Amino acid sequence: MQPMSHFNASATLHLHALISDLHWRVAMLDADIQEAELKGNNSDPSSPTYPTLALTLRDRRSNLRASIETLEGRLDKASDVAHET
Repeated sequence: MQPMSHFNASATLHLHALISDLHWRVAMLDADIQEAELKGNNSDPSSPTYPTLALTLRDRRSNLRASIETLEGRLDKASDVAHET
């Protein structure tokens, strides 16, 4: 049976890796949004002619950012627990 501290360290490392990957994906979506806006010659999301692809990518990016915030919250809690022990 593994000690709890090893599990916590492993879980924390996994969360850091996942958050890093999600940040990379957000950066890729930023580039894709910019490309869609350039191709559509419109960078105003409130415009009726704003590219549908860019809107979809913006929604996906927003969801990823929310996931990042949730995971960072878990990291903060794990860090607090680690400092209590």
